[in-house]
Amino acid sequence: MSSSLSSSSSSSSSSSEDANGNSGRRGVGDFGAPSLTRRRANNEIWPGPFVEDLVVQVAIDASRSFGRLAVAAALANVFQVCSTWQAVSRSDPLWHRLTTVIWGRTHRMHASWREEYVYRHQTAQNFRAGRSFYHTLHFDPACVDNPDGLTCRCLTLSDTHLACGFADGTVRLFDLSTRQLVGTFHPHHRDRFGRFSRAVSGIVITDPRIIFATLDGDIHVAIIDGEPLARTAHLGNVVNDGALVDFTGCGRWWVGLYAGVPGRALHVWDGNTEELAYVNTNLTDPEAVMGWHTLTELTETIGRVRVTGQESAVACTSLRYMVVDLRNPEFPLHDREWRRGLIVTSLDTNSEAFIMVDNRGLAIVRRVDTLEEVCRFNTRQRNVNVMGCMNLGYALMCAAGVVRVWEIEHGQHLYSLNQNVEEVNAMVADDRHVAAAGSDTRIHLWDFGAQ
Repeated sequence: MSSSLSSSSSSSSSSSEDANGNSGRRGVGDFGAPSLTRRRANNEIWPGPFVEDLVVQVAIDASRSFGRLAVAAALANVFQVCSTWQAVSRSDPLWHRLTTVIWGRTHRMHASWREEYVYRHQTAQNFRAGRSFYHTLHFDPACVDNPDGLTCRCLTLSDTHLACGFADGTVRLFDLSTRQLVGTFHPHHRDRFGRFSRAVSGIVITDPRIIFATLDGDIHVAIIDGEPLARTAHLGNVVNDGALVDFTGCGRWWVGLYAGVPGRALHVWDGNTEELAYVNTNLTDPEAVMGWHTLTELTETIGRVRVTGQESAVACTSLRYMVVDLRNPEFPLHDREWRRGLIVTSLDTNSEAFIMVDNRGLAIVRRVDTLEEVCRFNTRQRNVNVMGCMNLGYALMCAAGVVRVWEIEHGQHLYSLNQNVEEVNAMVADDRHVAAAGSDTRIHLWDFGAQ
């Protein structure tokens, strides 16, 4: 393990000193070549795979007990047990497993999985401490003919890009490394069903494709480095389905939440074949009339849907939420009413949990599979519009232009971002970036990446 990981972990979690007062950094910098087996002084043999399994279990236990940032110190203590265990610490397949189980990463952005783990750890530390670089992203408003084209309605992040969907149907794509506009995509034009029928409802990025949907139910596919005019993968039918009020997805699935026609709230497509796989649920039936209004006027957010890393989706309205397995959506995993009322724009998910805020300002984080409560905290915002998002370790809530940050292992409030963003229309976070679209047409971006 690198010295940077050891030193950062000791300051953020638990002590890595042994019983003799020796620092946990001893023996962590340079190791000999890894070996699968090595004989101990008492002639016992410790197979490398056994030690790796033990290391992974130690990491999981430390994460569950003290949080992900505590794992580094626990690993440092394990690796100094003996030279064999030090050698195991040089196994990149081991770091692949550790990066996956602790940080949820299945592909790497760095030269090795060990470097990937260190980077994710340091970035999470930056998030906890509030260390970030702030930027505003720009595009030329003179190129926008329709005034609605300046109103950003949704945001989506990938490892390399930020996609912004606007009320005139335009999607603008920014490169996160340069923070420059690198692509502008448009849907095919057809008859409108109202002023906002072409407004972008949601965006999915699965490199090299960018998939976006509009309120009238159309789904479009573009290539990130390709032509600006997107291909129409699905032609919406407003009369039969209502308005597509939210759209999301992952590599395998696309999910749309509709309002306007009873019994057709949730649509699921196979993202590989682009075939419609499921239509059902009455989640938005009480909001049917409002669903039609979204096509012609600015309304409150009717519902929101988000996917998780477990191939499931969480959808909600102000009165109810449900969790569905996208591989078998016909039978919801959970379907609950919420008597106190939910703030729809507060719903978000990470790979394993979701968060919602009720009208009293109470935020609750639950595990997707069991609904087990992870933590709860008071946002101190009663009956106030709250725009929320979350990543693997932190929740961000924006109200009255102030973005506040909580860690979601114990619900501790950490800090507020320094910049006032006024009223926001959309907000999104991943484990490195946070982006918010303001009503003043600015796109705000915070970068917590390890430097």
